[in-house]
Amino acid sequence: MGLPNGSELELFDNPAPERDYEIVHTAHEFTSVCPVTGHPDFGTLTFTYVPDAVCVELKSMKLWLQSFRNEGVFYEAAVNHMCDVLSEKLGPRRLEVRGEFSVRGGMSTVVIARHPTK
Repeated sequence: MGLPNGSELELFDNPAPERDYEIVHTAHEFTSVCPVTGHPDFGTLTFTYVPDAVCVELKSMKLWLQSFRNEGVFYEAAVNHMCDVLSEKLGPRRLEVRGEFSVRGGMSTVVIARHPTK
């Protein structure tokens, strides 16, 4: 199968391309599957970006995130993949994808990926 490529994502023109402003989307119920145990993983994803020419439409983003539900993927791979896909599709001035994953075995995990990487 593989990770969802973001083909579901719909975009719309940035209504204020002359200004740097942040958009923050939070998905409180992200789920995927641990590729080692097959157990479900849960987390909260926060997407913060400064758009350039386009913005992402929320319903399409929700559907894209739901497509991870049955995918066996490590947290680190999921967050970095999302950052790569959104960077490619949106061409944002800045982007941060933050994944805060639920406690498992007494440990929680936070993974943060940024574009540009510097």
